[in-house]
Amino acid sequence: MPGLNRRTCPELSLVVPTFNERQNLAELIARVDRALAGIDWEMIVVDDDSPDQTAKIARDIGRSDARIRCLRRVGRRGLSGACIEGMMASSAPFIAVMDADLQHDEQILPLMLAQARAGADLVIGSRHVEGGSSGSGFSARRDQMSQLATRFAGRLLHTEVTDLMSGFFLLKREIAEQAAPSLTPSGFKILVDLIAAAPAPLKIVEVGYVFRARMAGQSKFDLKIALEFVGLLAHRASGGRIPVRFVFFALTGASGVIIYLLTLKLAMLAGAGFSVSQALAILVSMTSNFFVNNAFTYADAKLRNIGPLLRGLLFFYVVCAFGSIVNLGIGDWLYDRHQLWWIAGLAGLIMGSVWNYTLSSIFVWRHD
Repeated sequence: MPGLNRRTCPELSLVVPTFNERQNLAELIARVDRALAGIDWEMIVVDDDSPDQTAKIARDIGRSDARIRCLRRVGRRGLSGACIEGMMASSAPFIAVMDADLQHDEQILPLMLAQARAGADLVIGSRHVEGGSSGSGFSARRDQMSQLATRFAGRLLHTEVTDLMSGFFLLKREIAEQAAPSLTPSGFKILVDLIAAAPAPLKIVEVGYVFRARMAGQSKFDLKIALEFVGLLAHRASGGRIPVRFVFFALTGASGVIIYLLTLKLAMLAGAGFSVSQALAILVSMTSNFFVNNAFTYADAKLRNIGPLLRGLLFFYVVCAFGSIVNLGIGDWLYDRHQLWWIAGLAGLIMGSVWNYTLSSIFVWRHD
């Protein structure tokens, strides 16, 4: 409309997912500003409702610098989901993703952008090409784990990318738009998912950089992130048929078997009969599975207060009881027809797990 003060779309949107990064954010913005001198850019801070008020810091800076925008996600967690929402909030022709912890080298951003301008679909900041290294940002063990995961994922995706674990990359916005409907919002390794979800082979360029030590705050890497990566690979290897969350659910069920056997043995050593020991073991393993699933599998729909927890636990008992009936029914039916005990048992276990997962997602950890 005539008379309005219009601001044109920047060439580059920098998506920065954050959780408890208030100590690093202002320094990151200052460094990016110096590195991208002469380039029209914006930063979209996607914050997962950080207790340390990272979103407030971003908004405060944004009041005096319109290049800084903040998306505060309430009730949702996860780096991949934050990156997807940030990318979908951009109108710029190019989008970059980087962490807020100052470990990624912002000085290579102009080179990454130049590669994209020259025709690359995806430009990856890599620790494993010429000019790159893990520097002081990784322990030797973490570096070995990262390279092992890269080799494994590379074989699955049939790609020669050297640093699939990188969280530092730049791409054309249309690539993000095309891949978005197929991306998995759970997990922390969105680059692997992005390459797998692309509708056509991508022209990929890697630019070396030295991975720096974290300046402040704590690393987000933990066992849950490693398991989410395993789930993502299973999801992609199955052509999207196996949900990432189901892998967590199945692994939790496997841990429940161990707890069941230990409880059964201890109860019997204490002098309880087999029937009583078995009932106790079932109860303990189901209770353990509920709380592990609540903490990890369904972390984004976590039941927190005592009322919802008790109701959820009761529903979980009921779901698992019916799942056991499904398990037994399928197993008996197959065994009667084929007399192969291990196929019958495995099929019953799988169907029981699918039943438990489906009903738990609907009735126990449903999203409002």
